[in-house]
Amino acid sequence: MARILLIEDSPTDRAVFTQWLQKGGHQVILATNAEDGIEIARKQLPDLVLMDVVLPGMSGFQATRALTRDAATSKIPVLIVSTKSMETDRAWGMRQGAVDYVVKPPREEDLLERINQLVTA
Repeated sequence: MARILLIEDSPTDRAVFTQWLQKGGHQVILATNAEDGIEIARKQLPDLVLMDVVLPGMSGFQATRALTRDAATSKIPVLIVSTKSMETDRAWGMRQGAVDYVVKPPREEDLLERINQLVTA
């Protein structure tokens, strides 16, 4: 269905989200840090980026800002999925250009529904 770039450093979350996405019919491209994720996004132009916030090096907030301000990747929707659950975190993520912000752990059905809405919009 869609090509989704998953930027996630947790091996457990990477495995779970990959399984969910593949079961939902999506192709998954993986990056374990923001810098690699940005480079992959520029080269492969995925349909959506699923972004963690707490990453080694550059944060997911910084990476979201970089992707949404780059002409090559600005049309790719970024969905943040993070353990950071404060309303200020959500607001900051949206200000960086994310199209939505989901708190971990999400329900599989809810996450897939939101992803499907974004990639068919």
